[in-house]
Amino acid sequence: MSLFDLSPIALWAAAAAESGAELIKPEQAKQVTNLMEKLSLPALLSLIAVVFIGTLVMSKFARRLQVPAVLGVLLLGAAINLEEQFFGPVSVERLHIVSLTMLLFYAGLTTRLKNIRQFLGYGLLLAVGGVAVSSLVFGLIIFGVYALFSTTLNDVSMLPIGICLLIAASLGSTDAGATLSVLSSVQRFVPKRVRSLLEFESSVNDPAAILFLMLVIGIFYGNGHTVAISGDGMVEGVAGEFQAFLKSIGSGIMVGLILTYIGQHVVRHFVISRDQILIVGISIAMASYGLATLLRGSGFISAYVTGVFLASNIYDNPLITEELLENSLEPFNTFTEMLVFLLFGVIIDPFNIRHVMPEGIVCALGLMFIARPVSVFLFKPFAPFNNRENVLICWCGLRGAVPLALTYTVIHTIDKIPGLTATQIEIYNQQVEGLIFLTVLLNLALQGLSLPWLSRQLGLSGPTDDAVEAT
Repeated sequence: MSLFDLSPIALWAAAAAESGAELIKPEQAKQVTNLMEKLSLPALLSLIAVVFIGTLVMSKFARRLQVPAVLGVLLLGAAINLEEQFFGPVSVERLHIVSLTMLLFYAGLTTRLKNIRQFLGYGLLLAVGGVAVSSLVFGLIIFGVYALFSTTLNDVSMLPIGICLLIAASLGSTDAGATLSVLSSVQRFVPKRVRSLLEFESSVNDPAAILFLMLVIGIFYGNGHTVAISGDGMVEGVAGEFQAFLKSIGSGIMVGLILTYIGQHVVRHFVISRDQILIVGISIAMASYGLATLLRGSGFISAYVTGVFLASNIYDNPLITEELLENSLEPFNTFTEMLVFLLFGVIIDPFNIRHVMPEGIVCALGLMFIARPVSVFLFKPFAPFNNRENVLICWCGLRGAVPLALTYTVIHTIDKIPGLTATQIEIYNQQVEGLIFLTVLLNLALQGLSLPWLSRQLGLSGPTDDAVEAT
C-alpha cells in the first residue's frame, strides 16, 4: 500500500489507535490517572476555563507589543507545559487532525477569487509555486546549516536531506490572520490589493504546503522505505509515488465536490434557522475529511475543496446568505487556531529548544531573509506590484497554526523510517520539534515587531492604491 493511500496524519492516527497502549509509557499513564482522579469535574472545568482566559490575556498583551496574538498563546502553552499530566500522543494527534481539517475548510470558505480577479494568475503562482520554491530553498538552507554546525559543534547531528525538506515543507504556508492583525495599526500604509493578495495566498498555500509535504514523504519515504537517490530504482520509485500522490489528490477533490453538493442540499432543505448553520458547517467539514480518508484520498484537500465550492455558491434558502457560513465559523476557526498554538506550546519539550538554539536561529533567519524573498521575487516578472509592494509582501510571510499542526506529520513520518535506531529517531524528533518551534516563534516575533515600522518606511498608501485599482 502506498503512503498516499491515506493522509500522513491519518496514517499515524490509525496506527496510534491500534497501539495506543504502547505509545504512552506506564509511568506517564499512571501520572495521568492519578492527576485526573485527584481533580473533580468542577476543578477540571475551572482549570480549563483559566487556561482559555489566559489565552485572551496573552493575546491582548501580544497585541500591545504589536506582535501576533497567537504568539502570546504559544508562549502561554510553553509556560504551562502539562503534556505528561493531561495529554497522550493519541489525544494530541486526534485534536490536530480535527483542528487542521477545520482550518483548511475555513481557508476554502475565505478564498475570495473575486477580490484578486485582476491578478488571479499571479496569486495562484505565488501561493502554489511560492510554497514549492520557498520549501526547496529552505530545505537546502537547513541541510547546509546542519552540515556546517555538525562539523563545528560536537552536539549537533547531521540531518538527512529528506528530513530537511520535510521540515521546510511543514513551514511552507503563511498566516494572513497573524499578518493582518499586526498591520491593523498601520492600515493606511497597506494597499488594499496587497491585503487581498496576502489573504488569498494564505488560503491557497495551506493545502499547497500539505501537497508538497505529501510529495516529499512519498519521494523520500514512500511505502515505509527510503527511496534510493540514484539509478533506475529512484525513477521508478518517484514515478510510483507521484502516481499515488495524484490518486490521493484526485480522490480528495472528488469527495470534496460530492460533499459540496450534499452540503448545498442540506442547507436548502433542512436548515430552518440561521443558528443551525454552524452545525452544518462543522458536520460537512468533518464528513469531507472522514469520507475522503476512508476512500484512501486526501481528507485535508477534500475539506479545502468543499469549503471553496460552498463559498462560491448562492443558496436558494432565503435564510442563508453567501457570507453566513463563513461568519458563523469564524469564532470556531479562531478557537481552533488558538488551540493549535496552545497545544504545541503545552507539549513542547524545553530541552528540545535549548538543543537546537544556534542552528535553529540561523535557519529561522534563513527562512525570513532568503527563502521567502526568493519565492516572491522569482515570480516578480508576473507580478502587478512595484518593488516597494513586493518588499512588503516578502516580509508578510508569517507562519501560523498549519505549520505547527504539520509538525506531527514530520515527527511520525520519521518514526516509521526503517533502518533508524531508537536513538537516531529521538535525536531527529528533537531537532524537528525544536527547529519548527524556534522558527515560528522568531518569525512571529521579529517580523511581527518590524512589520508596522517597515510599512511606514516604504511609504505606501492604501487609499491611493484603492483609487488606482478602481480605475
